[in-house]
Amino acid sequence: MDVVVVPTTGGEALAGPNGIRILEDGSNTGHRIGFLEARLPPGSGGPPQHIHRAHSETFYVVSGTMRFTSADRDVDVAAGGVVTAPIGAPHTFSNPDPEEWAVFVCALAPDLYIGYFREMTALAARDGRVDHDAVLAVMARYATEPYRSGS
Repeated sequence: MDVVVVPTTGGEALAGPNGIRILEDGSNTGHRIGFLEARLPPGSGGPPQHIHRAHSETFYVVSGTMRFTSADRDVDVAAGGVVTAPIGAPHTFSNPDPEEWAVFVCALAPDLYIGYFREMTALAARDGRVDHDAVLAVMARYATEPYRSGS
């Protein structure tokens, strides 16, 4: 068979509370796109607001509600909604629902940021805590920087 199939329980599962599962790491797409699935616990925050300089992200909300923030604007997106963060757009996300998990899939084009998730999982595996400066260092390796108003 010439196509690549990832079964329901397949992919590369990364340790951690968000249940990140890498469905396509770019190795089958000439690194043009990566694809992952993740879960956000009820009421949880996401990463610090940031800007990608070399890849875009498109999020599809599978279940629950996700809050997306870009600069000073928030929008809540229910299951079935899609949000794209193009290169250079400040963004972050969270789960504003106090009771329901949010599940999303994310396409990364190109696949550059897949390595970020692997590195962050390895950092957190040491003792469960991740140093802020270590996070910034990993982000920088993937052409990503924290958002600062006026950036």
